[in-house]
Amino acid sequence: MRRNRPIPQASGPRSWRSRRWIALAVLVAAGVGFWSLTPRPLFKSPLSAVLEARDGELLSARIAADGQWRFPEMQQVPPRFAQALVRYEDHRFESHPGVDVVALGRAVRDNWRARRVVSGASTLTMQLARLVRSRDGKAPRRNLWSKGVEALLALRLEAGYSKQELLALYAGHAPFGGNVVGLEAAAWRYFGRPPDQLSWAECATLAVLPNSPSLVNPGRNREALRQKRDRLLRVLAREGRMAEVDLQLALAEPLVQAPLALPDDAPHLLDTLRARHPRQFRFHSTLDATLQRQAVQLTRERGEELDANGIGNVAALVVDNRSFEVLAYVGNAAWQSSGRRSLAVDIVQRPRSTGSILKPFLYAAMLDSGQLLPRMLVPDIPTQFRGFAPENFDRQFRGAVPADEALAQSLNVPAVRLLRDYGYARFYDLLQALQFSTLTQPPDHYGLSLILGGAEATLWDVTQAYANLADRARLRQEAGPPPAPHPLVWMREAEVAQGPKAAARPVPLSIGAAWLTQSALLEVKRPDEEANWKQFASSRRIAWKTGTSWGLRDGWAVGSTTRFTVGVWAGNASGTGVPGLTGSLAAAPLLFALHNRLPAADWYVEPAPALRRVSVCADDGFLASDLCTAVDALVPVQSHFDRQTPYHRAVHLDATGRFRVDAGCERVSAMRHAAWLVLPPAMEHFYRARRSDYRPLPPLRPGCRGEDAADGRGTLEFIYPGPGGKIYVPVDLDNRKGHAVFEAVHRDPAATLFWHLDDEFAGQTSHVHQLTVDIAPGMHVVTVVDGAGRRLTRGFEVLARGGGYTAPK
Repeated sequence: MRRNRPIPQASGPRSWRSRRWIALAVLVAAGVGFWSLTPRPLFKSPLSAVLEARDGELLSARIAADGQWRFPEMQQVPPRFAQALVRYEDHRFESHPGVDVVALGRAVRDNWRARRVVSGASTLTMQLARLVRSRDGKAPRRNLWSKGVEALLALRLEAGYSKQELLALYAGHAPFGGNVVGLEAAAWRYFGRPPDQLSWAECATLAVLPNSPSLVNPGRNREALRQKRDRLLRVLAREGRMAEVDLQLALAEPLVQAPLALPDDAPHLLDTLRARHPRQFRFHSTLDATLQRQAVQLTRERGEELDANGIGNVAALVVDNRSFEVLAYVGNAAWQSSGRRSLAVDIVQRPRSTGSILKPFLYAAMLDSGQLLPRMLVPDIPTQFRGFAPENFDRQFRGAVPADEALAQSLNVPAVRLLRDYGYARFYDLLQALQFSTLTQPPDHYGLSLILGGAEATLWDVTQAYANLADRARLRQEAGPPPAPHPLVWMREAEVAQGPKAAARPVPLSIGAAWLTQSALLEVKRPDEEANWKQFASSRRIAWKTGTSWGLRDGWAVGSTTRFTVGVWAGNASGTGVPGLTGSLAAAPLLFALHNRLPAADWYVEPAPALRRVSVCADDGFLASDLCTAVDALVPVQSHFDRQTPYHRAVHLDATGRFRVDAGCERVSAMRHAAWLVLPPAMEHFYRARRSDYRPLPPLRPGCRGEDAADGRGTLEFIYPGPGGKIYVPVDLDNRKGHAVFEAVHRDPAATLFWHLDDEFAGQTSHVHQLTVDIAPGMHVVTVVDGAGRRLTRGFEVLARGGGYTAPK
C-alpha cells in the first residue's frame, strides 16, 4: 500500500504579508534607533556668560560652573580658521558622509603593517561625535566599540546638520588647552581678539591645538607646537589659500604666551542680565566698546578721588537720546586700590533717595498746566506744613525768586510750595507715567516730601526720564496725543526684555514745556573749571541738574545735550552719609568728564509752533497790567495761565514823593501817582535784604490812614505759626518739653510788635520779631499788634508729639 506523503503547503499571500510587516518593523526600529543616536541637546556642559558690545566685541565674561571658559556656540566659523582646521584634521570633510572610507582603509592597512595603532581615521564629524559622548569633561575609552558608535553617530550628525553647522559645533566644544573650551574662548584667552580678527598664524595655532591641547603650555612643548603650526601654514600656502608674503609674515609671528585675562569692562551689567535671564548666556548689548572703556576709566579715576573722602561707590550711564540705547553702563566703580565693600552691587539698578533730582519734571508740568510762568516770582520764605519745615540747602531765604532761577538754584522751599499748588498725587501720577518703577507706595505715603527725596528711584529710571525730557524738547511734526515715554534699550536682541516697558498712557509734557525746562537747566551753575563755560565758544551746552539726599547719603548729577544724556550717582551703597557728599561736589565732575568724551551736538532749535508769546511784568514775571513795565515771555502754546500781576499797585504820594497819602489827608490835585512793586511782608522781608534795587513802599505821612487794612494785612505777616493751624512743640534730649518760637515780619524794620497769647500779653519784640513761649497742647490764638494799632490774629492747635513722622500732605 502506497503511503501518502504530506503535501507541503505553499506560502500564500497572508504569509508574505506577515514577513513584509516584520521586515518593515525591523527597518523602522533600526531607523528610529539610528535617528535617536543624537541626544537633545547635543551638549549639556555649563556655559560661560558673555556680554558683547554693539559691534560684537567682548566686554565681560563669567567662567562656567565647572570652571571652564566655554562660550556659547558660534553661528559661523571664520573662514581662515575653518580652512586651517579642515586641512589639518580632515581634508575630505566636505565630500564624505561622516565616515571617510578612504582614510579608514588606509588606517587599517597602516595599523596592520605596524602591528599597532598608528592611524585612527577619525573624521571631524567623528571627533565631534566623540565630544558629544564625553561626560563631565571625560572622553569615552578608545576601542573598536567606541569607534563603531562614533562612526554611526557621525553618520547621524551628517544627516541632521549642514557642514557649516558641524564645523561650528566642533569649534565651539573642542578643547584648546587648560580650562579653555571652544574657539571663541581660545581666541580671547590666548590672543585677546575675536576669532574673525585672528591672523593666519593664530588660526593655524588654534587649529592644531584640539588634537594636542597640552602643546599650548609653556615649556618643552613649545617647539613641537611651532613645528605643527608652521607645517600647516606651508601646506595652506602650497594649496594657494594664502600668498607667499602672508606665509613669511605668519611664520615670523611668535607663539602664544601665557593666557590673557578676559575683558571685564561691564561686569555689573552682565551680572544683572544673568540674574534677569538665567537661561541666556550670550548678551549682545547696545554698549559702545570704546566709550564703555573710557567711562570705566573715568569712573575709576573719580572713584579713587572720592574714596579718599569716604565715598566708596560711583555709577554712571550714557544714553543716546534718539535711539534710547545705552552706550555706557558702569554699575559701580571698582578700583583695585580700594578695600571697600559693596563694589559688586549694581548701583544703576539700586533704588536711592532722589533728593532734588525730580524738580525739573514738576517745573515742566506746571508750565503746561497753566500754573507757572518761567520768570514768575515764587515765594522763598519760612514754610511749615503739618510739622514739615523744608529748608534750602544753604539754609537761607530769598523772599521771592523767579521760577526758572529757583529750579536752576535747586531751591527746596519754592519747590515744596509749588508741589502743594500742583498736588502731590497729580505729580505722583506724572512720575508713574514717566516709568519710575520704584514708587510702590500710594501718593499719601510720600506727600510733599516727594519733591525732596521722600521717594527712591534708580539711576536707570532717572536717566531714562531725563533722556525723554531731552528728546521731547526737539521740534517735530506729530499728530495726536503726546507719545508714551521711550524705555532705555540695553540689548540688541528683540527677545531680551529691554527693562521697563513703555507706559500705556502718554506723558503729559509738551514740546514747549520740555524746551523751556531744558533752557532753565542750562543755567545751573557748573563746578570747578566748568564754572566759566559761557566765556568759551567751544563749550558744550548741557542742561543738567543735581540732587542731594537728606543726610548727605546720595549725590546725583544728570545732564543732557540734544543728542546724549549722562547720569551719575555717587555715595556709599551702605547708605552711610559723608560730609561733602553732594551732587555738585561728588557726581558733577564725572558728568562733565563723560560729556567731554562724547561728540558735540548743536543746541535745540526754538520750537516756535509749540510756544506762544505773552506779555509779562519785567520784575515779577506775571501777566502784565498797566502798572508794570511789560516784556515778552515764551510759554507752552497750550498754557492757560491767566493771573495778572498781584504785586503791582497804584500808590499815591505827596509832592515830595517821600510819603504816601490819601484823599483824607491830601488834595487829589497835589498827589503824585506811581506804580509800585509791593511784595507781601514776609517775602519783602527776605527779598529786600538781597536786592538793593528793591524799593520799599514809602511810609504813610503822619495823619494819613492810607490803604493799609486796620487788621494789619499788607503790613504784618506771620511766619510761624503758619497757616496750617497745627504745630508741634519739640522735645529735648532729656525728654522735656521744649518751647515754641513764634515769628512775624513788619514792613517797617524799626517797628515794635506787641504779642498776645490767648488774650494775655506775652511780650514785645523790635527789629527781629521772634518770641519764645511755653505752650500746652490744645487750641490757642496768637495776636500781634504794631505801634499804630494794626493787628494780625491767627488761631492754631498745639499737638502732642507722638509716634513716627507723618509725610506732609
